[in-house]
Amino acid sequence: MSRLLLFGAGTPSGAALMAGAGSGTLLAVGRREPRWPSGLAGDRGFLAMDLCAPASFEPGEGDQRWISFAPIWHLAPFLATLRQGHPERLRGLRSLVACSSSSTVTKRYAANGFDRDLVRRLRASEESVLESCAALGVPCRILAPTLIYGQAGGYGDRNLSRLLGLMRRLPLLPVPARSGLRQPIHARQLAAVALQVSARLEQEGASSEGPAVLPIGGDESLSYTAMLERLRGATPPGDPARRCHFLPLPPRLLLWLASPLLLLSPKSFEAMQRTQADLAEFLPAHRLLGQSPQPFPVAPLALGQTGQDA
Repeated sequence: MSRLLLFGAGTPSGAALMAGAGSGTLLAVGRREPRWPSGLAGDRGFLAMDLCAPASFEPGEGDQRWISFAPIWHLAPFLATLRQGHPERLRGLRSLVACSSSSTVTKRYAANGFDRDLVRRLRASEESVLESCAALGVPCRILAPTLIYGQAGGYGDRNLSRLLGLMRRLPLLPVPARSGLRQPIHARQLAAVALQVSARLEQEGASSEGPAVLPIGGDESLSYTAMLERLRGATPPGDPARRCHFLPLPPRLLLWLASPLLLLSPKSFEAMQRTQADLAEFLPAHRLLGQSPQPFPVAPLALGQTGQDA
């Protein structure tokens, strides 16, 4: 099997992949060497390199398969620059699995400038990665996960962990009386999907078939409010979050109370609006993995307030 090059090792999914990669050669690529889990099998190494400085990339000889949890808007110009200026450094590349985001779907009608720019960057980056791989004759899949959560190694998410932070600070948390669906995916599930898709690409090569972009989520769809209730119930006994109570409010009243955010933070106001929208029905991780569904939440959770973005 070819060497596995991992970009974005300093993320929860990257750390989970390092722990679950099994035997074989794994090379973490990035600016800082990650915190390697103990008891790893196979050969492990680190290649110091900045995605914003493609000329520093020296992968060596031999076949490689890449998995990237790094921001795809950094990966896309990195790959394009190498293809155009240093194609000899990509001769060993046999497959690529890159992580994007379901925000291209869930935020495509956003009114605030931040989210509109995010959707444009994601779409342009996805197209660039696919174009580069097509020109190189390299099979590629882009994973577009929905809400990523959880902890792996020393890295935790800043998605659901932020909601836990609110529960710890507030005795009462307003929620919409009719909330939309969510399909959170644990960082460990996302890492397992990336490994499985990468192995399939290596086995099938250029004959590999399937959608270029795979929108994926966790194994269970549940309402936003139910997600918060499950999250609160998964905290340890004595955790301050357990003292937080939810106050269901009619959607219009909730948005009226949040209306000052239109001036202070339009992005936050739209995030509040989206709590009433269904952002689910993505491909469940267990179908790709051929496993039994795992109900939310999958452990371990990122219970602290430190860590990296998922």
